[in-house]
Amino acid sequence: MNQTSVAARNQILATVQEFVQREVVPRASKHDRDDTYPHELVEQMKELGLFGITVPEEYGGLGLDYTTFAMVFEELAKGWMSITGVIGTHSILTYVVARFGSEEQKREWLPSLAQGERRGALAMTEANAGSDVAALETTAVRDGDEYVVNGAKLFITNGRYSDVVLLMAKTNPDAQPPHSGISALIVEKGPGFTVGPDMEKLGYRGIDTCELIFQDCRVPAKNLVGYEEGRGFRQVMEGLETGRINIAARGVGVATAAFEHAIRYAQQRKTFGQPIANHQAVQLMLADMATKIRAARLLVYDAAAKKDRGERCDQEAGMAKLYASEMCAEVTLDAMRIHGGYGYIKDLPLERYYRDAPLMIIGEGTNEIQKIVIARSLLRQYAI
Repeated sequence: MNQTSVAARNQILATVQEFVQREVVPRASKHDRDDTYPHELVEQMKELGLFGITVPEEYGGLGLDYTTFAMVFEELAKGWMSITGVIGTHSILTYVVARFGSEEQKREWLPSLAQGERRGALAMTEANAGSDVAALETTAVRDGDEYVVNGAKLFITNGRYSDVVLLMAKTNPDAQPPHSGISALIVEKGPGFTVGPDMEKLGYRGIDTCELIFQDCRVPAKNLVGYEEGRGFRQVMEGLETGRINIAARGVGVATAAFEHAIRYAQQRKTFGQPIANHQAVQLMLADMATKIRAARLLVYDAAAKKDRGERCDQEAGMAKLYASEMCAEVTLDAMRIHGGYGYIKDLPLERYYRDAPLMIIGEGTNEIQKIVIARSLLRQYAI
């Protein structure tokens, strides 16, 4: 795995930070309030190359490592967490194609995905198959040189504005164990592929989350990832490691933004004749907040470093996602406490940070599932 140079990393991070402060922060509150899609920001993200952060340079991407990838997601989330969703599941699609696709598939899909000319989504969750992925009911039946897909996917980020989805479907519904019958298909929008209404959410607003419906949707057989049926579960589960790294990085970013607002406010707001930052109760909160953020960030970097070495990091990514998301919920609430009544009103972004935090707890596998993944990994590691 490519190890990004310090100079290259600093350059991309400085560019992203400037973009966030100049373009994202001034627009975030309005997009969140109106629940409107940030088309203008997406176009700028395409120009910055953010749709191909980790796509190898030979296929038109930036070819950066996953540590830099995590840092980029943290910086974006500090400005507005929703904007990270545009490239979140897109990055899972590019990872799976780059890692498991044939050379022909890589050359067909990766350059346009890396440039944002095509935008991707992950179509995995269903009404009866969320945490239990193997229970999915969408089918893909081979018919000559095509697969005929039938089923529905739920809670799909980028469902409306993506051009292509990485679809998990059963090509062998009778397979045992069930996950061995799941395949991954690259599906373009067209006949038989319908996007349902946008879902209105507590937080993570401005980004499309939809139901996708497939009715006799015909997909070329050459779009089967790696040209081999029954590999989709393993392919996507490995891709989800990158998803959990980016979710954890989002948690760090949102928590950092909340903390920075809180520590500045604590030095300005006075009670009993002095800044509230002088009160020990507030100091204890600030110390806990900063320590939790640092611990979460180091967990993210640890998982990303293992991914950069080309190793599986399901345990490390699970730990980072679990801790960073729970930490984010705690820190955003503490930041609101420090602001008092001002933290509860929409004039400040504190209440948005607080509403956005639960997405990280639920997204890319609930935290209860993360604990199971971690425990199983530990039991294998310490088997007697």
